Amino acid sequence: MTPSLEARHLTRRFGSFVALNNLDLKVEGAKCVGFLGPNGAGKTTALKMMTDLIFPTSGEAFINGISVQHERKRALTACGTLIETPEIYGSLSPREALELVGALRGMRPEEIRARTRIVLEEVKMSEWTDQKVGRFSKGMKQRVNIAASLLSDPEVVLLDEPSTGLDPRGMAEVRDIVRGLKKGRRLIFMSSHILSEVVDVCDEVALLNHGKLLFYDSLANVEKRLTGDATSVDLAFLRPVSDTDLSTQVASVPGVSAVTRVDPQHATVMIAGGPPAQAAVLERLVGARLGLVSFEPSRSALEEVYLQEISKGES
Repeated sequence: MTPSLEARHLTRRFGSFVALNNLDLKVEGAKCVGFLGPNGAGKTTALKMMTDLIFPTSGEAFINGISVQHERKRALTACGTLIETPEIYGSLSPREALELVGALRGMRPEEIRARTRIVLEEVKMSEWTDQKVGRFSKGMKQRVNIAASLLSDPEVVLLDEPSTGLDPRGMAEVRDIVRGLKKGRRLIFMSSHILSEVVDVCDEVALLNHGKLLFYDSLANVEKRLTGDATSVDLAFLRPVSDTDLSTQVASVPGVSAVTRVDPQHATVMIAGGPPAQAAVLERLVGARLGLVSFEPSRSALEEVYLQEISKGES
């Protein structure tokens, strides 16, 4: 069965305040979808209704086609969640914490033992299996929390801003773990307000603001909204490149439709023609001996579309 997550007319009001407004969203397949939006956009409220932690004012959520509101246990059997940041008893080890989670889920002891070993490997915590959680850093605790969400080997995983509050190293570790989870043929639905995080690990993005869904699309299509059929690529050079070299050695390369200098050693180019054209441009730039050290798709497209869409909602 193809994993899926769906919200139908999902709405939540707190008095006169509308936290989530008629959310219609369906995601299917093994991939990572970023649920993006500023703080207070309604992301956590939506995730809580998708996992029956709070009741919707109206509407319904479905996991693998099963209603969360009407068949809660059956729907959530296929789902692993990390909503906000749960605390783990500091006197427990990761093994003991996962045994508790497994027991609450009704898993068999032998299944808990086997899955504990696997999930702690997935989150790179095997060497701390029997250490006390109270001695762990915040990032290490978060990795144990992610392991708990994976214990039942779920098809659908919901993560609520998993790297928030971590230091740069902890954030990088969590993102690396999420990238690894995609290899397990799971549907990962991850809320975030960090653009770079979504670009790093997600295949698609759903943008939410003031409780309303602004769009849901692939990252590639988001870039096309801004650039059309061309692809924006960031260039980094070992040494400063002159305006003359940018004009004669970069802008003149077939396939390059525009060049924008960022600083003396960085520029952004627009390349039409898809991957074959990008490969040809890269080959020409290397042959030009300008000291090219980096050639990668620009991360600015999502940011520009994000700001455009958020601004529309504010006006």
